[in-house]
Amino acid sequence: MKIVGIMIPVPRMALAPQQRRRLAVTLSLDGEPAEQVAELVQVSQRSIWRWLGAYRRHGESGLVTRPGQGRPPKLSARQRQQVIDWVTTGSACDFGFVTDRWTAPRLAWLIEDRWGVRMNHRYLNDWLWRHGRLTPQVPQRRAVERDEGVIGQWVARQWPEIKKRPSSVGPA
Repeated sequence: MKIVGIMIPVPRMALAPQQRRRLAVTLSLDGEPAEQVAELVQVSQRSIWRWLGAYRRHGESGLVTRPGQGRPPKLSARQRQQVIDWVTTGSACDFGFVTDRWTAPRLAWLIEDRWGVRMNHRYLNDWLWRHGRLTPQVPQRRAVERDEGVIGQWVARQWPEIKKRPSSVGPA
C-alpha cells in the first residue's frame, strides 16, 4: 500500500491469491514500477509480468485462480460417503466378514467388489485417518464378566491394605 510515496509490504496470507493479483495489476497499471509492486505483494517480478499479460489478454477472468491440478479421485463423493458410513455405522459382519473389526484390507476388498475400483490398503489407512474415521488400532479386549464397580471397590478398599503390608521376602 502506498502511504506518501512509501510502499508497505502486505503479508502474503492477508490477501487471497486473486486479490493479490488484482492489487498487483491495478498498481502496475497506475504506473508503479514492477519491482516495487513485486516487493509489495511478495512475489517475483516475473509473476507481475505474467499477471499483467493475462489481464490484458483475458481481462478479470485472467486473474482467477485455477483449481488445483492432480489425479481425480477414484471414488465419487457418494461412494466416499458410503465407505465412511460403512466404517462408522455398519458392522463388518454385515458384509460377510467373520469378525466385526474393520481393516483397511477388508475395505479395499469391499470397494473393489462393489465398484470395481482398486485401492491400496495402506492408502486407505491414510485416507480414513484424514477423514477422522479410523485409525489402524486394534481395540483392547475386555472380558465379558468384567465388572468395573467391583474392580473399583477392590482398588479402593483391599488394595491399600495389601500395599501397606511389609514384604516378607528379601533380606531382613
